[in-house]
Order: sequence, then C-alpha cells, then structure tokens
Amino acid sequence: MTTGEQIIAELGGFDGAAEILQAWRDGMAPEPALLVSDWADKHRMLGSRGSAEPGPWRTNRTPYLRDVMDALSPAHPARRVVFMKGAQVGGTECGNNWIGYVIHHAPGPMLAVQPTTELAKRFSDQRIDPLVEETPAIRQRVAPARSRDSGNRQLSKEFPGGQLVMTGANSAVGLRSMSARFLFLDEVDAYPGDVEGEGDPVALAEARARTFGWRRKTLLVSTPTISGLSRIEREYLASDQRRFFLPCPHCAAMQWLRFERLVWEKGEPDTARYLCEACDGAIGEQHKTTMLAGGEWRPTAIPQDPHAIGFHISALYSPVGWFSWSQAVRDWEAAQGDDRAIKTFRNTVLGETWQESGEAPDWQRLYDRREEWEPGTVPEGGLLLTAGVDVQRDRLEASIWAWAQDRQSWLVEHRVLAGNPFETAVWDELRALLGETWRHASGHRLPIAMAAIDSGDGMTTAEVYSFVRKAGAGRAIAVKGQDGLRAAIGQPSATEVRRNGRKLGGLKLWPVGSSFLKGETYGWLKLERPTAESGDPFPPGFVHLPMHAAGEEFCRQLTAEQFVARAGRNGFRRLEWVKARERNEALDCRVYARAAAAALGMDGWGDGRWARMADALSLPAPEPAAPIQANGTAPATTTRPSGWLAPRGNWLR
Repeated sequence: MTTGEQIIAELGGFDGAAEILQAWRDGMAPEPALLVSDWADKHRMLGSRGSAEPGPWRTNRTPYLRDVMDALSPAHPARRVVFMKGAQVGGTECGNNWIGYVIHHAPGPMLAVQPTTELAKRFSDQRIDPLVEETPAIRQRVAPARSRDSGNRQLSKEFPGGQLVMTGANSAVGLRSMSARFLFLDEVDAYPGDVEGEGDPVALAEARARTFGWRRKTLLVSTPTISGLSRIEREYLASDQRRFFLPCPHCAAMQWLRFERLVWEKGEPDTARYLCEACDGAIGEQHKTTMLAGGEWRPTAIPQDPHAIGFHISALYSPVGWFSWSQAVRDWEAAQGDDRAIKTFRNTVLGETWQESGEAPDWQRLYDRREEWEPGTVPEGGLLLTAGVDVQRDRLEASIWAWAQDRQSWLVEHRVLAGNPFETAVWDELRALLGETWRHASGHRLPIAMAAIDSGDGMTTAEVYSFVRKAGAGRAIAVKGQDGLRAAIGQPSATEVRRNGRKLGGLKLWPVGSSFLKGETYGWLKLERPTAESGDPFPPGFVHLPMHAAGEEFCRQLTAEQFVARAGRNGFRRLEWVKARERNEALDCRVYARAAAAALGMDGWGDGRWARMADALSLPAPEPAAPIQANGTAPATTTRPSGWLAPRGNWLR
C-alpha cells in the first residue's frame, strides 16, 4: 500500500475518497516516456475535412518532422523549439500533434497563439475541432461543445488536468489571461511589433510560462519575412541552426537541399533535377522518398541560447505528391521581373528571409527626372486623391497625392501650414485645405477622399484626435506608425478622446506599417523613367514628381532615411529606419497619404471599381493593373472606415 493509500485508509471511507486518491496518483506519476511522434503514429487520425491524405498519421511520410515533434516531448531537454520553414511541409501539424499529445498524455495548461483573434477562431474551427473529433484517444477527454458547462468553447478546450486556450497576438488580454506550461506560437512573423502598447507579443506570451521553470516548452513556427525584421529568423539564428541532411542516391554524400543546385532546361520545368554537391550526379524527384527516409538533422552552429534548438527546412523537402521540384521551377520562372513575387517565393518556398534594399534613392536623380504639368491640377492617370499630414510643434505639413489603379502616384501639392498645433487657427486651415478640390485633366474637379493625420507625437495627440473626431471618420483618420506591422495599414482600434482632462468621446486609431511603406516607397522611387524614344509606358508604382511642387528640399526630405542594421538591446541584429538628415516631413507625408489610400481599401479594388471612377470623369477605362515592380509584400487589403463617404458626390462608389 502506498503512502497516499495509507493516508486515505487512516481517514476512513468518505465520499470522493477514490477521486482524491486517483488525483494524487496522477500528480505523482512521472512524465510520460512516449514521444510525440510515437503518439501521433499510434493515435492521430486525419479526416477528409482538413487533410488531402485522410487516414492514420504516418510520420514516415514526412520524416523531417520526427525530431521536431520529439523535441516537444516532456523528457526532451529543450525549452524552446524554433521551426523556420517553407510552405507545404506539414509544419503546423507538428503543433497540432503536440496539442493532441498534451491533452492525452501530458495534461497541463497550454496557450496557442495565432496572429489575430479572428485567425485563432479559424484555427479552432478548422484545426482543433477536427483534431478532437477525428482522434478517438482525445475525443473522450474533451466534452462535446453542445453539452452544458462542457468547458468546450471556441477559444477554450478543457480536459482532465489541463486546458487549451487559443488567442490572437493582437490581444494583450488574451496573452496575459493565464499561466501556461506549454506555448504554441504559430506564424510569429505575422505578429504585430507591439500589442496594445504592452510590448512584444512573444515576450508577453512567454512570461506566462516562467512559473513552470525548466518544465516549460515553447514552439515557435513561421515562414520568414524580411531579413532583420523576421522574428523566426532571429530565433533560429540564436539556436543551433539544424539542417536536414539527405544522402545522395549515387555517392551517399550527406547534404542539405539548396535551390541553387536545382537545374532545368529553360522553359521546361519538368526537366528539373538536383545536382549532388559531391559527385554532381543528377538526382530526380523519384529519389526523394528514399532520401528523406535516410535523412538526419545536424546542427550547423553553436547556440546562443543553450536551451533552444532550431530547425530550418524548405518546400524542396515536401514529399512526393505534395510540392514538386518542377512546381518550384514554375513558380520561380513566373516570378522573374517582379520583386514582390520573388520575395514571396523565397519566403514561402525556400523558407528564407528577403533582404530589403535599404539604400535611399538618389535625391538628385529624382530632382532631375521631375515632370511638368500645370500647378493645381491632377494628371489624367490620377483617379483618387488622398492627403498625408505630419504634425510638428510649429506647423502642419500636408501632401496631396493622386493614385492610379496600378499604384502609380502623382504629387499634386505639398503645403506647409504655419501655426501652433495647440491653437485652433492652424487646424482651421487644415479643415479648409481638406475641403478644397483640384481640377482634373478631364475638366472635372476631384476632392480629397481621405486624409491620414499623424498622432504619434504624444504632445499633440489630443489635438489630432479632436480634429479627426470633428471632421468625421469619412474625411480624416488618426494614424500612428508601427514598425513591426508588415502591411500598409492594420485594423483600427477604439481609443478615447480626452482634452484638458475632459472626455470628448471615442474614435478609431489606425496603425500604419511605417517601415513597410517606406520600403515600398523607396522601391517605387528607384524605378526607371522610360525614355521618350522607347515609347514605353511608365511602370506600375512609378512616382511622378512635378517641378512646381517638388523642389530640391522636397526631394532631399523624400530620401532622408536609410534602412540600416543595428544591434538591439537583447543582442539580436535588427534593421531600423534612421534619418540621414534632419528633415524628413516629405517622406512621412507620403507614407500617411499612402496609408489613407489603403484605409479606403484601394489595394483591394477590382477593375470594375476603377472603371466606374474613370467613367465618372469621362475617361476611358484604365488598363487592368499589372504586377507592381517594388520590393515588399503585397499590401494588405483593408476595409474602409465605418461610415466612409466620398465628399461631394458618390463618384468613388
């Protein structure tokens, strides 16, 4: 008889004694010796609802996932497991198998974080619910959602000995809602840089696990994004940087797959073959299954964090039937000539970061290539006007930009409104400016559809909020730069307007991807202007600067920042935008005007919408947008502000 049983016997029989004794036994049980991959092979079932290959899970189908999963087992010494990957390699399923393992074999509090709360809900519905329903071993441990007080809710699944909570990285409340022994942080490169002013979401989530000491586990999974800004790259570089080495079927030399070793006949992707780096033997797709079975993970660096291990793998390792080498070649050839498509290929296929070009365009070249059109007018290509407003301590500066379907843009006017932003006069001037119209080349007059006003200066934030609130959400929005945001603009959040201690009401504050938009702008500024002799059209994204509004000082300000590498406080390298000269208002105004266009939803407008806008101006319908020649990811499609109305008519409808 054990000590616990002796205590129960001495106390005598009573209701609940058996349950107490069983709970004591569960608490004293050692960590399970079963590995996560063994559990998945024994218990995991894949249904047709979420898998292209329904049936029992087979780790042998993706042998490179075995070590990743096993590192998540309680007996493994690693506390942080980093998985930087390409698409279509089964990476998210590692986390799903781990969740099933925790529910069944190692119960405890677990937190699963997706980039947003909406994605967390989708993850619950499309991943976790099928996992529970289709895997008998855990179905009986999570009560049906329809039962009363079941503990099975969309973002929370209770099970004996633990609980799974799902949340978004954009929710500070969700990240600090519970202590968690296990953390599954999925697609961390899509997390915001700062969550509701409380700091980095990864740091907030990991703070939830500190009380579990050496028993805690964190899995970070993501496809990477921009070098120097990528979280998953930073974490991987701090680990032992493991690569999956495969044996050559000809000479048995071990090597990890590099895209540079893939060769094919030009224009014939089906001829793709891999050249062994040792014997130069041609390796065909048919060899991949045998090679994967003989593969092994090898560390390639000394880790900065002794408790972290890192895995990197590209889509070139996808098993036969998933993603082929010939498809990789097709994607690569289709991306040529489009930097954005090449970036997507490197991120999602190769699992590598994209190196942004940080050099500012030459201001003199921009100055010399300026164009001439009548001041106060909008050239024919411009169909949408937006304004960006930068707030200084002694003035406001505003740029009005015109936009076309292919993201070409024209600087219409840059105006400096002198005055103290703490007094009403300068805001009255801005209100008058936003009420003006500009004559289009067609003869019609165009209004400013939206203005974005910087509210990031804490000293003048209340004044900006007050102006935007009075102007209305359909005319102006308050914005604040967020370097970690990898899109033109994010989802707005409600904020309270106070002035002189008085509550005036609420409005929405829009986060702007400042770093993203500066990189986009610089990419477009570097585009070459076609010569008159060639007769070629201006490339998509081309930035047109007029002689009457873009003087030397404006061109210098537009190119006033550089993207440089710096060592952060934690020792990790990061890229930051820094001023190369003191004045940069022209660049800031451009960024805010672009953000205003994104807030209107311009990036998601189809050909029909642009055709109707051209028709309202009695113009021929614009040509469908061509691929944009610029660095950076595709701008996020965002919804227009609630209550948005085009001033002076409905020509934007």
